[in-house]
Amino acid sequence: MFILPRLYAILDVSCFADAASLLTAADDLVAAGITLLQYRNKTGSARQILEHARELRRRLNPTNAPNLKLIMNDRADLCLAADFNGVHVGQDDLSPASARKVIGEKLWLGVSTHNPEQVREADKTSADYIAIGPVFSTSSKVNPDPVVGLDGVRAARKLTSKPLVAIGGITRQSCSSVIEAGADSVAVISDLVTDPRKSAEEFLRILR
Repeated sequence: MFILPRLYAILDVSCFADAASLLTAADDLVAAGITLLQYRNKTGSARQILEHARELRRRLNPTNAPNLKLIMNDRADLCLAADFNGVHVGQDDLSPASARKVIGEKLWLGVSTHNPEQVREADKTSADYIAIGPVFSTSSKVNPDPVVGLDGVRAARKLTSKPLVAIGGITRQSCSSVIEAGADSVAVISDLVTDPRKSAEEFLRILR
């Protein structure tokens, strides 16, 4: 049975001054107890993405972080090249079927959705989990999709039995309400950037 942790941490390159600060944040998140971590880089070249990803895998290897799953955003090919545990694709990326062909049956596949129709379509795929959002207004995207709110999470929950990840503007103050609305996990970017270890520990304490 596929089970997601309550907290799904996302490391977005745009939130960090340089690679060193991003890697330090990754170390801090894992030290706090994070077990699912996505690397997200919407602007970097394939070479930069692969360099970052391989360094993340080197630092956060099964010996140092035995329970950690590393997810690559968008790039199924680089997921394999970096020896990550899965890939997450959006509506404008590689289709779930195409991504699955690249990564095979054993690695994790996540799909972003933004409305009920997309949730229904994602439910028909081999995706291991479905993400719904943005739940609240978010600054992590240049042109974000319309906010779905807690009602959007409730609606998505009714449309799929797959594990559901809520994303978009979720904070320590709002995460409990998102879980109560039907999400199995909350994906967080911005509210983990400042003092990542302390922030993650607080999220995990709230979400227990």
